[in-house]
Amino acid sequence: MRYEGAVYRPPSESNSLIIQLTIGCARNQCTFCAMYKDKKFRIRTLNEVVQDLYMAREAYKIPIRRIFLADGDALIVKTNDLLFILDKIKEIFPECERVSIYGAPKDILNKRPDELRSLKEAGLKMVYMGAESGDDTVLENVKKGATAQEIIRAGLKVKEAGMILSVTFISGLGGVARLKEHAYNCAIMINAMNPEYVGFLTLMVEPLTPMYEQVKSGEFKLLSPEEILDEMEIVVANIDSEGTIFRSNHASNYVALRGTFNQDKSLLKSQIEDAKRHQRYRPEGFRGL
Repeated sequence: MRYEGAVYRPPSESNSLIIQLTIGCARNQCTFCAMYKDKKFRIRTLNEVVQDLYMAREAYKIPIRRIFLADGDALIVKTNDLLFILDKIKEIFPECERVSIYGAPKDILNKRPDELRSLKEAGLKMVYMGAESGDDTVLENVKKGATAQEIIRAGLKVKEAGMILSVTFISGLGGVARLKEHAYNCAIMINAMNPEYVGFLTLMVEPLTPMYEQVKSGEFKLLSPEEILDEMEIVVANIDSEGTIFRSNHASNYVALRGTFNQDKSLLKSQIEDAKRHQRYRPEGFRGL
């Protein structure tokens, strides 16, 4: 396989074979994100991708159960080309049980329902969508490029196609000014989509991003660990999404939380209260993306 630049994948894809369909991110405008700043976006040729699949087959003699299609915006690839790659995956890795992909809200919305269904039938079982926030003001401030309603529509469209939906949010993204609004509207968005999985990272401001400059100038005020948990209390209290598997146990999080809604709601609340009471937070030096 040939990888270009740093390659990012969801935590749950740690044991997956990663194949780059795209290089970088098509939009690359989010003020908090430094992931793809060193890459110029392009869609790889089908020949390149197929060569990588054969190279991976040669390199790995063990069964490959999961494959993740990267980089950011990988769902932007034309449906016919995605179907071609999915067919090649079946041919080269017949043991593969799940293929998953990053899907930006606008890229999902740009696919017709029948296109998404055909992708699912061809083996694309899971879509990871970065929502970041459920609050329109926050989404506009960070230049997400989609409104809350567009993100909800995109999530529902994935589910209607029969795919598994995993949605990611960022704790602290509203700063001190939008703490309550960000938290409450994240919960409302989750309720509207009822995704199979929800993950919360915690904001870490990277150099060379617009948000880094906003923090330096005082325009954006970061949340303390206590305020992050104040925000998470609001999120948990307002989620009503039966069956949604909840994870806030990424390396960026001050406190590791995990459970399933709605059954673990009380447990999550008590874990947050306990962490606040005893100030059990991951030290800054141990946090990372």
